[in-house]
Amino acid sequence: MKDPLVYADHILRSVSQIEKYIEGYNRETFSKDKMRYDAILRNLQTMAEATQRLPEEIKENYPNIPWKDIAGFRNILVHDYLGDLDEDIIWSIVVHELRPIKEAIKEILS
Repeated sequence: MKDPLVYADHILRSVSQIEKYIEGYNRETFSKDKMRYDAILRNLQTMAEATQRLPEEIKENYPNIPWKDIAGFRNILVHDYLGDLDEDIIWSIVVHELRPIKEAIKEILS
């Protein structure tokens, strides 16, 4: 198993990329830029995959982070081959849900 900090770094980099991608965008413009949307989905997938590889001992220290929900979300991202993802939910996640994850990961890395 790799050093857990490698996975934490993947998470932080993915969240940072998503933040860059949504800068200056709102819900409407987000939907229209399909390449940006795809890039965000890819980074969400990378982030969620990396959270699954963090040891349980680390995750237990951050009970406010919905680790199991993130794992479930990863499965939806990966296995929803028909592209039926709800753009409103994706937008809500990137705008409201990533900050607590980012803060927890920064703490883990420090």
